[in-house]
Amino acid sequence: MARTDLKKSLRHLYHAPKTPVEVNVPEMSFLMIDGKGVPNESKEFQDAIEALYGLSYTLRSMAATALDYVVMPLEGLWWAEDMSAFTEGSKAHWQWTLMIMQPDVITHAMVQEAIDKVAVKKGKVLPASTRLERFDEGPAAQVMHIGPYSAEGPTIKALHQYIQSLGRFPRGKHHEIYLSDPNRTAPEKMRTLIRQPMG
Repeated sequence: MARTDLKKSLRHLYHAPKTPVEVNVPEMSFLMIDGKGVPNESKEFQDAIEALYGLSYTLRSMAATALDYVVMPLEGLWWAEDMSAFTEGSKAHWQWTLMIMQPDVITHAMVQEAIDKVAVKKGKVLPASTRLERFDEGPAAQVMHIGPYSAEGPTIKALHQYIQSLGRFPRGKHHEIYLSDPNRTAPEKMRTLIRQPMG
């Protein structure tokens, strides 16, 4: 059985030029975990990443007879109740949902079984918000940011200006797709796809 790489079959959603483009994002399934606070200083954030990858690789093994596939990259939705906290970089008030897209062969029953397996293997309970959820983003604009996360500001500003140039407006949550491993990639070469749904 040939291995399926959904990043390739959905290339228009997981690749973008360094100038903003329009996309229409269909409904897809994601493993999701919610949290709040400064990402780099939060054990909750690191635990969520570990749990999502542990579940994703467990699910891939469980689904192997139906589909052999590449585990998808980590993604994050970001927002704040007071959006000035988000735009001004007050990270302590940021809220986030970390997620990894799953192929349609993955079911809720499989996810519950995987949660139980990973909990036993790791010897700890996974975050209570761990779930499989359908997510329908719809019309959006996206752009590729090259460089460290801390330097995303101008890229995000350009993305929002592009949306305004279309006579549209940002809606929903700021969305990032992490295409580089920060442990193996120099900060100046990091690739992060930044997406903003628009109305």
